[in-house]
Amino acid sequence: MRFSFNHLALIFILFFSGIISAEERLIITEKTSDEVPLSQVLYLAKQPVKVDLAYLESAAIDWQQYEDKHIRGINNKTYWLKFSISQIAKQTRQQTLSLANPHLDFIELYHVKNSQLVEHLHLGDLLPFKQREVISTNFLYSFSSNQLDNHQFYLKIDNTGAANIPLTLWSSDAYYQDAELQAVFYGFQLGILAAIGLFSLFIAITSHSFSYTYFSGYVLSITFFVATLHGLAFRFIWPNFPVLQQYALPALLSLSMMFVFLFSEKVMQFKYHNQTMLRLCRICAALSILLLISGLFLSYTIALKLTIYSVMFASVMLMYMSATQAFKGYKLAKLFAIGWIGMMLGSLLSGALYLDLINWDIEAKTPFLIGLSFEVLFMAALLAIRYNDERLAKLKIQQEALAQAKEAKEHKDKALRIEARSSEQLSQKVQERTLELEIALRELNDANQKLTEQAKIDSLTGVKNRNSFDKRIVAEGRISRRQQTPMSILMLDLDHFKSINDSYGHLAGDQALRVVATTLKQNLKRPTDLVSRFGGEEFAIILPNTDQVGALQVAETIRKAISEQPIIWGDDSFPLTVSIGVKSEIVTSEEHTTLLLEQADKALYQAKNEGRNRTKLYSPI
Repeated sequence: MRFSFNHLALIFILFFSGIISAEERLIITEKTSDEVPLSQVLYLAKQPVKVDLAYLESAAIDWQQYEDKHIRGINNKTYWLKFSISQIAKQTRQQTLSLANPHLDFIELYHVKNSQLVEHLHLGDLLPFKQREVISTNFLYSFSSNQLDNHQFYLKIDNTGAANIPLTLWSSDAYYQDAELQAVFYGFQLGILAAIGLFSLFIAITSHSFSYTYFSGYVLSITFFVATLHGLAFRFIWPNFPVLQQYALPALLSLSMMFVFLFSEKVMQFKYHNQTMLRLCRICAALSILLLISGLFLSYTIALKLTIYSVMFASVMLMYMSATQAFKGYKLAKLFAIGWIGMMLGSLLSGALYLDLINWDIEAKTPFLIGLSFEVLFMAALLAIRYNDERLAKLKIQQEALAQAKEAKEHKDKALRIEARSSEQLSQKVQERTLELEIALRELNDANQKLTEQAKIDSLTGVKNRNSFDKRIVAEGRISRRQQTPMSILMLDLDHFKSINDSYGHLAGDQALRVVATTLKQNLKRPTDLVSRFGGEEFAIILPNTDQVGALQVAETIRKAISEQPIIWGDDSFPLTVSIGVKSEIVTSEEHTTLLLEQADKALYQAKNEGRNRTKLYSPI
């Protein structure tokens, strides 16, 4: 009797709701499961012209039985869905409608109960997270259902990403129990990834290892990607910034590709084994950054598709690289290839599912997450193996270094013993030789001083030579510039010197030069004054801290002293006069010193042109 009554009640509900048709609907009885997928009672219409409830309930829309092939892959479309639920169970049921795709952009839901609109909601990850009626990573709607209730649901789905529609009706208690288990699984998965990433980061900081730096960057970026994929990042990290949902997945995938290429380059040591693959890894890392940046300007659909294709290509490329190096016998490449197999298969399967290249009754993200978990754990083990190999290699090097140090110490001790015996024998000889060397060094020092002094003296006249003059004039010029004191230059030339050589011979000329040099030294009283033979019969005199009045006075004294002293040569004697050019100024620069010398020389020639045997102060003509 109870079975017949329930069926009669159902027929009564359908008749009076006006929807007796070929459409399937979900009948809730006492035996209905706590989890019911709604794909069998779901109907689909693509973008009706009108969106008001009256139009949706009319017969003008061509509703089609929903099939998985209708909504697959990544696209930018709008869909309308509807399904119906009727309850014949006596007990009131708290139901939860779950749409387990946290990346749907916009959802508009109408709930009609017994021909009356009871709820009109707007959901989606384009809205701030706090606006959701039920705080959950999935899109939820809770309602109660009583016996003989007839529920009609209409959903508008606007999306630019993966458009799978996993609609499920749960009893509320069952849903939250399942959500707790799912939260534990997600937490465990993300916890392992975060722990590996942070551990690698700490090792990278302490060891300054590029391998661990790139691996930690890869694992942490993948951790954020998985958290975003599950909807946890939107819930806990940026709940008030839904705009980030449009960029997070492509950007994090691109960032992880950059790090994995740099990590692969280091861990497989392409720098030492394969320069071509080294350059290829760096080019791909640069392209990953370019993909990340371009994704900020492309539409989400195009950016996501482009990134998925890139991940599939990158996984195959890295598999090829590691396999190639593994066949050459490189240990780390073999381990990398084994670990990367899971990641490559997972990336290819998930990518093909997301891009609607294959049809498989499984969540598109599942193969990728399985392969990722295997790959990350294996790569962490690979790094541990490499770290242990490097530690053993360093230990071996240290042991060899210690052995060499011990051997070197033994040789050193032996050499020291030999040296001690030899030093006793050599000590006496050293003392004797030291005394002899000290005597020789003193004699050598005296000889060097004499040679040095001779190198500064003109051998004929006994006054300073031209080299000494050149060095002294530079030094005195710097003192004049620093102390702002005048410096005077005297240029002196013997008058008619050629006629002396011609009349009395060159030896008489040499005697004349010596007499002039002696007279000059006698008339220069200050230790700082310098007289030198400038060249031939010319002499140059430097008078520091002397103005032109004093310089002219000194020049005139010298001229008179020479003119009053005849030259005695054998039985003959002959008079001798000189012409002197004078220039006095405060030096202002390094070049000014040379200018003073040139002007004194010009003054000398002015004195000669004016009749010789005179002193001439430089004046511009």
